[in-house]
Amino acid sequence: MAPGAFNALVARAVAKAGFRAVYISGGATANVAGYPDIGLITLTEMTRTIREIADASGLPVIADADTGYGEVECAIRTVVEYERAGAAALHVEDQVFPKRCGHLDGKDLVAMEAMRDKLAAMSQHRQSADFMIIARTDARHVTGFEDAVRRANCYREAGADCIFPEGLQSEAEFEAFAKASPGPLLANMTEFGKTPDISAERFRELGYHIVIYPLSMMRLAMGHVTRGLQALKRDGSVRAVLGEMQTRKDLYELIRYVPGEQWNYPAG
Repeated sequence: MAPGAFNALVARAVAKAGFRAVYISGGATANVAGYPDIGLITLTEMTRTIREIADASGLPVIADADTGYGEVECAIRTVVEYERAGAAALHVEDQVFPKRCGHLDGKDLVAMEAMRDKLAAMSQHRQSADFMIIARTDARHVTGFEDAVRRANCYREAGADCIFPEGLQSEAEFEAFAKASPGPLLANMTEFGKTPDISAERFRELGYHIVIYPLSMMRLAMGHVTRGLQALKRDGSVRAVLGEMQTRKDLYELIRYVPGEQWNYPAG
């Protein structure tokens, strides 16, 4: 399980909670900057976020690379920059830029051959053989399930270490996909989308090795922020929601800060 972290503080909380990996969503990174998930976040913004989250958490970071920020040459630079920033893995998708959230309709795909060439180049230019390249296909809701499988197997042959089938709609589809495209697989467990709520253990039984939770923590946080603002506006005080807050003591413990003592950076 790799929970999504939208900043370094959340990433530190992910590590403290005992998770073994952390995920950075391009959508969440855009949302916290005030943008929709349509490819507006730049490579520079994402690598800064990767660096902060990798340093703060000390965990392997799986990072969203959208469409690779361009064609083959741009995708090569993306691999190099993500790896330098501290990511352990990235995923790149076969949508046409500007992309859309994977759980929305109205998407378009690049030709399978174009994605194959991009993945082959990315695989060849990674600095370490341990750096994982994950290929995401959005074909399920554009050209159909069979094309999603066909693309996945092509992408594996091109050099992808793991396949991320986006937007599958049932346990039966996840199971069928795993059988039709054997090898490492990533599942996206996002709320309010096309995929039903499936537990991590069930995903394991269906043949999946990584489960990401891209927006879960951001949605929880913003739900509390919204309720806190409503309470403040209504009461002129946050007294009604004080019990839901992280205390000063808990914050200092999370960032390993003791007032009056030297703080060591990075503390991940």
